[in-house]
Amino acid sequence: MAKRKIAVIGDPGSVMIFNAIGLDVFYETEAEKIEARIHKLADGGYAVIYITENMAQLVPQVIDYYTTATFPAIIPIPSSTGSLGIGMKKLRENVEKAVGADILFKEG
Repeated sequence: MAKRKIAVIGDPGSVMIFNAIGLDVFYETEAEKIEARIHKLADGGYAVIYITENMAQLVPQVIDYYTTATFPAIIPIPSSTGSLGIGMKKLRENVEKAVGADILFKEG
């Protein structure tokens, strides 16, 4: 069985630290380059692609394209400037779609 790889995409200040734990890091900050990188990583057998939320905002169509694919899972993460709430919103939508109700953030 082939070993699946994990990548991280974002600005250097936000994702450089992921090198220390052995993930493949790609410094991309322009929409066209981010989109091309995601397609290349998907074709290259990456199982998970973490992308900073501010970079994910630049390429919503390509992220949506892979939403129904088995691989790669594209997961928005906060950047060094903080969270935009995109990752939590996606998590909420996916749980609601799978379960049929908002069980994570339901009040009361």
